[in-house]
Amino acid sequence: MMDKKKKIVAGAGAAVIILAGAAFFLSSRGGAGGHGGPGGMGGPGGMQQESNVTVVNAANPTTGDVSVTSSLTGTVEAADVVYVYAKAGGDVTAVNVKAGDIVSQGQVLMEINTEQVESAKNNMDSAQVNLSQAQSNLNRMQILYGSGDLSDQEYEQYQNNLKSAELQYESAKLQYEKQVEYSTITAPIAGRVESVDVDVYDRVNQSAQLCVIAGEGQNSITFYVTQRMMQNLKTGDELEISKNGTTYTGNITEVSNMVDASTGLFKVKGDMTGSDEIAIGSTVKIELVTERAENAMLVPVDAIYYSGGNAYVYLYEDGKAKMTSVEVGIYDSENAQILSGLNADDMVVSTWSSNLYEGADIRLKSEVEASGAAGGAPAQAGNAGSENQAAAPANGNSQGGAPKAQ
Repeated sequence: MMDKKKKIVAGAGAAVIILAGAAFFLSSRGGAGGHGGPGGMGGPGGMQQESNVTVVNAANPTTGDVSVTSSLTGTVEAADVVYVYAKAGGDVTAVNVKAGDIVSQGQVLMEINTEQVESAKNNMDSAQVNLSQAQSNLNRMQILYGSGDLSDQEYEQYQNNLKSAELQYESAKLQYEKQVEYSTITAPIAGRVESVDVDVYDRVNQSAQLCVIAGEGQNSITFYVTQRMMQNLKTGDELEISKNGTTYTGNITEVSNMVDASTGLFKVKGDMTGSDEIAIGSTVKIELVTERAENAMLVPVDAIYYSGGNAYVYLYEDGKAKMTSVEVGIYDSENAQILSGLNADDMVVSTWSSNLYEGADIRLKSEVEASGAAGGAPAQAGNAGSENQAAAPANGNSQGGAPKAQ
């Protein structure tokens, strides 16, 4: 029984010691700025939300130009591309070129037996015989007509026969030359043969594609844009074209106002300089300005916050942060166009900070530096993230920070 009492007394003593230690620990933390009592929140040595001032940069909106650069893909084309077609059907009897060959204008590319050349030549020869006979008859009749042995009507008949024979011969000759042209395929322009689509002994039909020739001169580029982009493009706009790590320059030469049926977009063409090493048909990357604003009101993109899809900025007014809604236009990596919501004399906070909220105490960095030089106490930095920073009121811009403008 005695042992049991001793154990109870010992346990009570231990509890007293533990409670005393806890009281001492809490009192010491309270005196050093704890979370309750005289040393707690708002007490001496505690967290002072009112004393936390965020240091920011602020400036009036500026006026300037801003543009949006878009990256697109395009296809390299020759400046002049000619598709050579068969003008008459027949058997291919000779092919004199291959892909990659350089040809001159008028050079014979291939020959086709149209099976009509001989027939056309026979008709021309026959017409020539008739013409010679008509000319001989007229010469003989002219002697009789001069001696008065031939009437005017008869002489006129021989003259008409000669004229008719001449017309028939000219027609037959033209037909023969046309058949010769159809059977002998020549290069319509000087340039490089890009493809040959037939071989010897192939039989081709009229209008069959025989080969493709790319004309001499700098290459061009074709790409497609949306209607919004098209409305901001014009001939002469600069292009930056890249392929395999090499950059080329160019300019827009054509902007179509009609929707392309196959893509639903608008076709744009441009020229390229120094791009002979790029193969025709290659895909390249294009960068160009698709939107621009001149003499626009601008603020830094870091000054813009978003809440629920709505943009706003903070203004510096008498040491306080004032949230102001704005309408944002186009923007680049540094500045954003402000369409409405600001005046030219507004002081826009350009320092992004999670410590900003409506009514927050803020100081300008220039003022802090000036007071520091004079021996004043420094205020809290714009995004210090101090352990003692009090949470900002919930207003769509929590202490975690509103997203910056993208």
